[in-house]
Amino acid sequence: MTAQPKNMTGARVHEIDLLRFFAALSVVFYHYAFRGYAADGLSLMPYPSLAPLAKYGSLGVELFFMISGFVILMTAAHGNLKGFVVSRIVRLYPAFWACCTITFATIILIGAPTYSASLSQYLINMTMLSKFVGVPAIDGVYWSLFVEMRFYALIAMILLIRKIDQTQLLLMLWLTGSVILEILPISKLRYLLIVDYSAYFIAGAMCFLIWSKGISVSRVCMLLVSWILGIYQAIKGISQIEKHYNTTMNSYVVAGIITSFFVIMFLVSIRRTGFIGRSRWIMAGALTYPVYLLHQNIGFMIFNIAYPAINKHVLLWGTIILMLGAAYAVHIAVEKRFALPMKNALNYSFDAIHCLATHACEHIKMRR
Repeated sequence: MTAQPKNMTGARVHEIDLLRFFAALSVVFYHYAFRGYAADGLSLMPYPSLAPLAKYGSLGVELFFMISGFVILMTAAHGNLKGFVVSRIVRLYPAFWACCTITFATIILIGAPTYSASLSQYLINMTMLSKFVGVPAIDGVYWSLFVEMRFYALIAMILLIRKIDQTQLLLMLWLTGSVILEILPISKLRYLLIVDYSAYFIAGAMCFLIWSKGISVSRVCMLLVSWILGIYQAIKGISQIEKHYNTTMNSYVVAGIITSFFVIMFLVSIRRTGFIGRSRWIMAGALTYPVYLLHQNIGFMIFNIAYPAINKHVLLWGTIILMLGAAYAVHIAVEKRFALPMKNALNYSFDAIHCLATHACEHIKMRR
C-alpha cells in the first residue's frame, strides 16, 4: 500500500500557517477567557460567556506540537546539522528576545503586585534556557518552548549520528518506548523521551513522511497508535485539570478535538487541503510565534489595571487586537530585519569554527 506524492520536500505547505494561527488564537482565548481568572489569581477579569468553550483552547498547544513534528522533520530532512541548528536559532531567538524584553518592561511598569521579575531573571530568560537552570520563566507560555527544545535536541542527535534516513525506524522506537513508559513509568526516561507529548511530535513527523514519501500501512499504523496514546493521556489528565480550575471537562469533547487534529494533519499529509493553501497564509503564520510569546502575562496585566473601569468586552477584544498589532511590529521590525544578517553571521561563525577544528586535527596528525 504505497502512493508516491507528486513532489518531495522543499515546498511550503501554506495551510500549516493557518493551522499555526488557529492554534495560537485558541491558546489566547483559553488564557483570556478562562485560565487567567479560573485559578492562581493571574487575572481579575472573568469572561463567562466564552469560558465554557475557551477552556478547551489549551489543546492548541498539542496542535502546535504536531505541526512542529511535521515542520521540524521537513527542516532536518536534508541531513544538514549546521543548517538545522542555524535555522532553529534564527527562527526562535530574535522574536523571543524582543518579546521577552517587552514582557519584562511591562512587568516593571504595571505588573505589581501580582507580577514581578528581576534583572538577573530577565537576562537568564533571554538565553531561552531558564527552565534548565531552575530560573522561573518571565511568562508562563515559555513552558512549551522548553518542550520544543528537547524535541529539537532529539532531531539534532539524529542528524549528528547521520541517521536521518532511518527516521521512520527511530520514530517507531520512540513511539514504542513512549507506550511502554506510559504503562511502566520511569521519570528520567519519560523526561528524556518527552512522553507527555511525544504522541503529537511523532504523529506530525509521520505526517511529513507520508507527505514527502507517500502513504503506507506502517505509517498509518503509527499514526493510529499515536492517536490512541494522545487520547489516553489527555483523558487521564482531565481530573487534575478539573480539580485545579474548579471546572468540568467533557472527555468526549477533548477526544473529539484531538481527533480533529489528527484528521486535519492526515489530510495535509495526503495533500487534500491544497484548496486552503492557495490563499497563502504566510502573514498569519508569521504572527503566530510573537502573538504566542506576548499575549499571556501582558494581557493579564492589562486586565488587572483596566477592569472593571473598562467594559470587559472592549477590554478582551481590544487586548487581542493590541497583541496582534504588537506581534506584527515584532515580525516587521525584528524578525524580517535581523533574520538574514543573523543567519549569515551564524553560518560564517560555524564555518570558521569548523575550519579551525579541521586545521587543529591536521596539525595534531602531522605532529604524530
